[in-house]
Amino acid sequence: MMHPEQIKQLILAGMACEHLELDGDGQHFMATVVSNEFAGKSRVQRQQHVNKILKEKFDSGELHALSFKTLTPEEWSAQRG
Repeated sequence: MMHPEQIKQLILAGMACEHLELDGDGQHFMATVVSNEFAGKSRVQRQQHVNKILKEKFDSGELHALSFKTLTPEEWSAQRG
């Protein structure tokens, strides 16, 4: 079982984020990842990028379920109004 802060640190170690929110109950997690690295990439490519960073934890079973939104800083700004 992983703590949200552990997952957050793994994502931050694997990519530059403008904003990162992560909540969860130890089994299921929800993240909002905002990064310039997503510019020009499809939603699937963005999710693949984050999944690749966390692959080892998924494969070991330490991380069971993670749903997330992947946004560029511009998309994040527009979404927040």
